[in-house]
Amino acid sequence: MADSAAPDKRRFTYDEAVRLLPEVRRITDTAYRAVDSASAEAPTTEQAQAQVEALVTRWAQDVMALGLEVKGLWLVDFDSGSGYYCWQYPEEGLQFFHTYEEGFRGRTRIH
Repeated sequence: MADSAAPDKRRFTYDEAVRLLPEVRRITDTAYRAVDSASAEAPTTEQAQAQVEALVTRWAQDVMALGLEVKGLWLVDFDSGSGYYCWQYPEEGLQFFHTYEEGFRGRTRIH
């Protein structure tokens, strides 16, 4: 994927991230269900694997188009300028933060 197509790095306040989260959840839930369905229909075929990979790639592109960072499967970070508000499907809300250095393992609860 070419970096020239990527949007400028976006910074989010907590409130901005919370307002965007329902859209991120919708995109992720749709992709998750499509992957689950594709995997259940033919879990071992090359065609099914290619379909799953295409669905996950599309999900990542859709999330990154919102200015977010994809850090793993169904794992999204909102850059705050001092670290990341961190969300992983199927978490209900935006409840975690971690610094740039600590990463996912350093997640701390916001509330």
